[in-house]
Amino acid sequence: MPGTSRLPVSLREGFNTVRRRSRAGWDPSLMLNLDLIRNIVFFLFLLRWTRRALWKLKGRGLLGTLAELYADARRALYGLFLRMPGVRTQVRKQVDEALSKLQTKMVPANATRYLTLPKEGWAEDAVRKELEALATMDHTRWEDGYVSGAVYHGEDDLLKLQTEAYGKFTVANPIHPDVFPGVRKMEAEVVAMVLSLFNAPPGAAGVSTSGGTESILMACLSARQKAYVERGVTEPEMILPETAHTAFRKAGEYFKIKIHVVACPAPSYQVDVKRVARLINSNTILLVGSAPNFPHGIIDDISALSKLALKKRLPLHVDCCLGSFLVPFLDKAGFETVPFDFRLKGVTSISCDTHKYGFAPKGNSTVLYRTQALRAYQYFVDPSWSGGVYASPGMAGSRPGALIAGCWASLVSVGEAGYLESCKQIVGTAKKLLNHINTSPALSAELEVLGNPLVSVIAFRSRNLNIYDIADGMTARGWHLNALQNPPAIHVALTLPIVKVWERLAADLEAVVEAEREKERARLVEGKKVQSGGGDTAALYGVAGSLPNKSVVVDMAKGFLDLLYKA
Repeated sequence: MPGTSRLPVSLREGFNTVRRRSRAGWDPSLMLNLDLIRNIVFFLFLLRWTRRALWKLKGRGLLGTLAELYADARRALYGLFLRMPGVRTQVRKQVDEALSKLQTKMVPANATRYLTLPKEGWAEDAVRKELEALATMDHTRWEDGYVSGAVYHGEDDLLKLQTEAYGKFTVANPIHPDVFPGVRKMEAEVVAMVLSLFNAPPGAAGVSTSGGTESILMACLSARQKAYVERGVTEPEMILPETAHTAFRKAGEYFKIKIHVVACPAPSYQVDVKRVARLINSNTILLVGSAPNFPHGIIDDISALSKLALKKRLPLHVDCCLGSFLVPFLDKAGFETVPFDFRLKGVTSISCDTHKYGFAPKGNSTVLYRTQALRAYQYFVDPSWSGGVYASPGMAGSRPGALIAGCWASLVSVGEAGYLESCKQIVGTAKKLLNHINTSPALSAELEVLGNPLVSVIAFRSRNLNIYDIADGMTARGWHLNALQNPPAIHVALTLPIVKVWERLAADLEAVVEAEREKERARLVEGKKVQSGGGDTAALYGVAGSLPNKSVVVDMAKGFLDLLYKA
């Protein structure tokens, strides 16, 4: 036919010959084998998802599984709604307005900006003058004890000593132990001191890190590698309290570890160990507990978690980053305490921040392991790199030896007696503030302390008022407290600077609560619905708490991170 391409005669004959031979020699068993392979693949697929479904039902129960599916569906549908053309435009406009308002606070409009290298280097006096201006920029007065956490010591004598130590090792880098042997010695001794503090057994080991997040990341990585090497686990999962530090969730995202979050119900606000046990399966690589947790300052039932870890032959990590150099001294200081460290046989790793209540310069933490073998699972070694054999103990390659020197100087300067005394002051003041909240007529009727905090953090929520309005009221009085969610609350992390002004804190809290009560009474008299006062904290967490899908909050948070680097 015209316009139709045809194969050459010789080629068509060849194809016909192959077709005739294949028909004559067709083997029915070949088709049977293909069907068998297909059926096996389908069976394995079905088995995998059936097993996952059974694990879900075992861990969450029928009602819990249905509730989780409902929440997931609601979140997905709301996400689709937010992406609708008209809605998306309006949401983007509101996010941009909020970020613009935030930018006016974070990035001063009248400040001189240096966006390129100066043509000629500045004179030292000019540099010092600019540094002084930067140090004295308008900020929340941590020096006066008005900040929850953040700065844990801040006294001039220790700051001076740390600065001297830093100056002696400014160029030091632990990646070259032969060039800087003093830094290697100090780092090893810091780790040994912290191991001793947490009653580590013979053969225990540890490393120093840049902070609590890196310490937690390394513990999670070690557990993942251990499970892969020893049990062949390729789809790792870990189980943590909903109050565990968000660094565990970061580890899950970074290292592809599935996260199971377990409720910490009232009145104890400790992790529900029975629910933890139900979630354990053959892919579980790590159990987690806090001593104490960041949101509420509650120590989980580490003893029960330890027994469970031993029974299931699983690693147990205890996050002591916030408790750091307070929790080990509770007993000697005469305060109530509970078991939490290596004396519990199931505890296999602990994270402890030396830059919190160890009073070291920021950028110092440790992760401790029951054995050297566990520590080795976090190592990175490349024997074939063209630059030579490369080995590093953790995430970083080059590290600031000056920070290690500042940490070592802090630990040996304060000493056991100094840390015991600071524990008495800080935890003692926390007990006073806790008692004041529970007994003051102005506060006890309105504020409810969450759980039984044993260390330095006190979290409370409001029975009738908007707790975020109270947070904004405290901000207006110069305080920087931590807003929490799920449930809405505020916490105060007591530090040595706060010890000196805790009575002012209590008085301001009473005044703010009473002021919010007056506002509510006025609204009720006028017949108006009680609503937020519109402060920054109330606005942010009011939005976050009302949305089933948090993508708007994520966009605002990413915008905030962008602003951090706006010169």
